[in-house]
Amino acid sequence: MMQNGYLTQTTEKRLMIVSGEGYPELAEKIAEKLDLDLAGVELVEFPGGELYARYLESVRGADMFIIQSLGDPVNRNLMQLLIMIDAAKRASAKRIVAVIPWYAYSRQDRKTKPREPITARLVANMIQAAGAERVMTMDLHTGQIEGYFTFPVDHLTAMHTFVDYFVDQGFRDAEDAVVVAPDTGEAKVAKQLAGHLRLPWAIVNKMRDKPDRSEVTHVIGDVAGKRAIMIDDVIATGGTLANAAERLMAEGAAEVWAAATHGELSGDAYRKIEESSIKEVVVTDTLPLKRDQPRSKIRTLTIAPILASTIKNVFKDESVSEVFMGENQLF
Repeated sequence: MMQNGYLTQTTEKRLMIVSGEGYPELAEKIAEKLDLDLAGVELVEFPGGELYARYLESVRGADMFIIQSLGDPVNRNLMQLLIMIDAAKRASAKRIVAVIPWYAYSRQDRKTKPREPITARLVANMIQAAGAERVMTMDLHTGQIEGYFTFPVDHLTAMHTFVDYFVDQGFRDAEDAVVVAPDTGEAKVAKQLAGHLRLPWAIVNKMRDKPDRSEVTHVIGDVAGKRAIMIDDVIATGGTLANAAERLMAEGAAEVWAAATHGELSGDAYRKIEESSIKEVVVTDTLPLKRDQPRSKIRTLTIAPILASTIKNVFKDESVSEVFMGENQLF
């Protein structure tokens, strides 16, 4: 259309969702919630270990949401995400959003010893350099990671998913229940969950002598005769939860439940959980569970509806916090 000597054109916005190989089942759930098909992409690993990505349809002018959870193998999934972002950028996608349910390296968010890296910041720099213009992620290990990016970050939370589940289990306003932070770093999250369930809360204090090993020293708060819910952001080796559960039972707790957004469950975590005194461990599907491991005590809740609603609102330039009733910031 010619107008005042200029050529103008009005085009409709186009939403495209594509999945890496980090967790395609979650991407399929999200696409189904949005009544969309996943965009086609060819993902190849060459014999020498190099990765390759090529989109099988035009992405020009589209809002691209690339879904890739950075679970095991972490470095392969991270590199694949970066290559997919670069391919979308070079194919003229209008906007590229990296949807990263589990942000790997998030625990390396600061220096605690001389000559250490801050790898969480390095990963953020790499994602920006590849060409992403926005990141969507779930329950970061620490809130300051959001500040490592110079563009918008949608920091989502599974808090309301857990609240709904434990309300259904009869924990709200229960006189025989308590929410417990398995370490002092989770005190704010435990306090928030306790507020939603209208329960008291307590803290398990621990000393960590190695990154993957900790020792419980004492419990702050009353847990005797109560059903305890431990809340954390990630379960890695399972040692912290198993040790904390044993201490809570020793302090007189009637039973121990656990909840964490990310079930990383590395090493012998499945065995530790199975052999522990924990009644049930509730995680979300930000990461896939391993099929060949014992999982009788593990329950998975889906966060696909949260991610789908957020993707829809970002695409339509509507409020993200409305998805969480204004409570998507835990920090």
